[in-house]
Amino acid sequence: MSVAIERRDRVTVVTIDRPDVHNCVDTDTAQALEDAVRSFDADDALRVLVLTGAGKKAFCSGADLKDPPRFRDAGPMGITRLEVGKPTIAAINGYCFAGGLELACWCDFRIADATASFGVLNRRWGVPLIDGGTQRLPKIVGLSNALYLIESGVRIDVEAALRMGLVQEIADDPLARAIELAERIADYPQASLLADREGAIVLDGIEAERVRGEATVGIDEMREGLERFRTGDRPAPPPT
Repeated sequence: MSVAIERRDRVTVVTIDRPDVHNCVDTDTAQALEDAVRSFDADDALRVLVLTGAGKKAFCSGADLKDPPRFRDAGPMGITRLEVGKPTIAAINGYCFAGGLELACWCDFRIADATASFGVLNRRWGVPLIDGGTQRLPKIVGLSNALYLIESGVRIDVEAALRMGLVQEIADDPLARAIELAERIADYPQASLLADREGAIVLDGIEAERVRGEATVGIDEMREGLERFRTGDRPAPPPT
């Protein structure tokens, strides 16, 4: 299975389980993520979801560009257009790039370890953000920080991500810490917590992002960029 699900009392841990390809998401993985999240949201006994990636090298490196997930109502990465009514936490180690960063931003907040690195690396191959990145990232880190990442395609380490507010805590074991926080959140009275969460999260630009981003999919420069990726051509990162 490309996605593993573990229930811990009132907490569900959803793990992208493709460590051999840095947990990138293909069509089957996107569907498995959607199924897992919909099941969590529909179960009144479950209160908090933790999203993570298998292994030590990656949370999620983005869409599988060799077998990319299809357009879907829930978002190409499987879950990014779902409006879940309960708290979600990302536990991040290693790579968190492109669509993987969009998955992390879909979560309410992010716990990462010292190995974590982040970036809109899809910029280098002409692939747009169509999983909520243009809407959630500015709200999380501020407009200028978001545009810095979106336009430059730079890769940042966890300390820079912490300074931006992209990461809320650095932990030796981000999954254990995320579960610890999830269990505490699950113990709180839920009605006011969920009302406050809903009020804070409201987004109105996801559909506009979809329309603009999908219009760039399949144009010549994106096809050329994907062909470079398939042949192992990696553009030089921006100077630091």
